[in-house]
Amino acid sequence: MRIAILGYGDQGKSAYEYWNKPGNELVICDVNEKVVVPAGAKSRLGADYLKNLDEFDLLVRAPALHPRDIVAANPGLPAILDKVTSVTNEFMKVCPSRNIIGVTGTKGKGTTSALIAKMLEATGRKVHLGGNIGTPPLDMLNPPAGGDIQADDWVVLELANFQLIDLKQSPPLAVCLMVVPEHLDWHPDMEEYITAKQQLFVHQTPEDTAVFYGQSPTSQHIAGVSPGQKIPYMAYPGADVIEGVVTIEGNSICAVDELKLLGEHNWQNVCAAVTTVWQIDKNTDAMREVLTTFNGLPHRLEFVRELDGIKYYDDSFGTTPETAIVALKSFEEPKVIILGGSDKGANFDELVEAIKQSNVSQVILIGNTSHPRHRAVAPDIANVLQLKGFTNVTSLVKHGGPTMAEIVEAAHAAAKPGDVVLLSAGSASFDIFTDYKDRGDQFKLAVRALV
Repeated sequence: MRIAILGYGDQGKSAYEYWNKPGNELVICDVNEKVVVPAGAKSRLGADYLKNLDEFDLLVRAPALHPRDIVAANPGLPAILDKVTSVTNEFMKVCPSRNIIGVTGTKGKGTTSALIAKMLEATGRKVHLGGNIGTPPLDMLNPPAGGDIQADDWVVLELANFQLIDLKQSPPLAVCLMVVPEHLDWHPDMEEYITAKQQLFVHQTPEDTAVFYGQSPTSQHIAGVSPGQKIPYMAYPGADVIEGVVTIEGNSICAVDELKLLGEHNWQNVCAAVTTVWQIDKNTDAMREVLTTFNGLPHRLEFVRELDGIKYYDDSFGTTPETAIVALKSFEEPKVIILGGSDKGANFDELVEAIKQSNVSQVILIGNTSHPRHRAVAPDIANVLQLKGFTNVTSLVKHGGPTMAEIVEAAHAAAKPGDVVLLSAGSASFDIFTDYKDRGDQFKLAVRALV
């Protein structure tokens, strides 16, 4: 079989390893002419990498590649998408275990997925955690890569819209967290974003279960396409916070002041995880053990250090105005917040209102005005700040962008003892940094270098 690997990032590399078998002829196709491919591998690199795909029997789409781009590059071939699959689709088809839990939403997917996995492990089950959280699904089938899923094991997949847009099979247990506008630089509108999320539920059966955020009409709408049982959280009969205690069906799990996770937004993630695990095992002791010890994932309100009475937090994973608002509300102290990055089609009005109401002493704006493909949004944020009368702003927006050392030094200079310095940029990182992990890692290095 002749197979094209469309995009050679982490999941493209996983796809190459999986399909690189006798009888298959693989061609790596990537827009990056300088991408390094395995020795002896055939490749098609550069601007025309998506052309003439009809000559292949199978097309393996990387998550970042929109299906419409495949169609646009192959005019006159409306059935070209019939040949398209993905790492996620293949995993769902061949996974030895049917105990699969899929988690989606705008933010909180990683934290909720990790909580679910740890709770199930605390009940004595063997659990595999992967997807958008870091491990490509097909690697979870590969014993040398730490895989080897057995029929009785459990699998937890964090799934973003990029993986879901052409998903052909839904997991038996699917979870929808809070959903707000995001990735509108990839989707033409919010409707397609929602439709992509719905694919996690639409292929379920009446015997399956959909868990959703009960206080969000959008989340309810997304999970509502499932023909299975629908269970809300932050609402009865799912888990909710009642008088300061995480509770489900009359059972107290733990008080919210015992949670190690910062911020009230994490109450939602906790309740989502408890509601999901409750459908499998009602072991409240296991749930409590995890909730009172789990500190969170990297780059999610991650404490870095305290210096001169100033605390530094890395929330680089927050790439929308909504997540920056949540981060601001997680601290009562005066705050210096670092904002800015590349455009995702977001509106910043509500974020600026939150800045005015959240004891923010200084805003540090960052951005690269010369990136050829990613427009810096800092000027947009600056305009809204000016219109709403917030003037404590330090702008580091410039050609090429500032270094992280410059960013951290500016934040340190603006902060006072008792303040919090918060990297929660409210936008994507791609105008200066490789991704949110690179941005967060550089922030932590620069903070630790302060003297």
